[in-house]
Amino acid sequence: MSAHLPLMIWLSPSFPVGAFAYSHGLEWAFEAGDLRDADTLLDWLDALVTNGSLRNDLILFTAAYHAVRGADDAVLREVAELALALANSAERRLETVTQGNAFVAALRASWPCPAIERLPELWSGDVPYPVAVAVAAAGHDLPLDDSLRAYGLGFVANLVSASVRLGIVGQTDGQRITAALVPALHDAAKAAGRATLEDLGGCAFRSDIASLRHETQYSRLFRS
Repeated sequence: MSAHLPLMIWLSPSFPVGAFAYSHGLEWAFEAGDLRDADTLLDWLDALVTNGSLRNDLILFTAAYHAVRGADDAVLREVAELALALANSAERRLETVTQGNAFVAALRASWPCPAIERLPELWSGDVPYPVAVAVAAAGHDLPLDDSLRAYGLGFVANLVSASVRLGIVGQTDGQRITAALVPALHDAAKAAGRATLEDLGGCAFRSDIASLRHETQYSRLFRS
């Protein structure tokens, strides 16, 4: 079976993780005037890919993937704990664990594998989303590089969809932005595949502030 088919299914909008409900702080950034058009949105998303939350998610993904392939349960628990600690707002934590828990439940029901079946025994807490997908990818022997690229594209595609629903851009500009980010996604996946947990870190402070501010935003469509 081609590696791309499971990844396309797991990271598609039809997979029941509720990704549509989250904007990752974009909703507040739009209200605050940071996001006004295609150019500002592209700049914002590029920062997340290269220096922000997606970069860290891909590094965590890599560490979790290698832990599963190496049967290193202690490291897998460490990665899960660290992923939760790096969720720097209540809504970022909600976003990652709600999707992660839902992903594990859906995989166990429809795409079972020993790694996913064992995960609740190894980690009794909430499962961060990148860890959940990494465990599934490793458990199904999918290539790491393809899995990282698919995860990154799913992240960007969901935020572009949220931006269209917010009215920041139209559908055509949304697709142009996604296409424009593909080279950065390839580079981010390649870098993450060589990275370790020591390389974690980010510099997308306005996005982090947006996530915090969204917690008290009066009128909103999204949960983050």
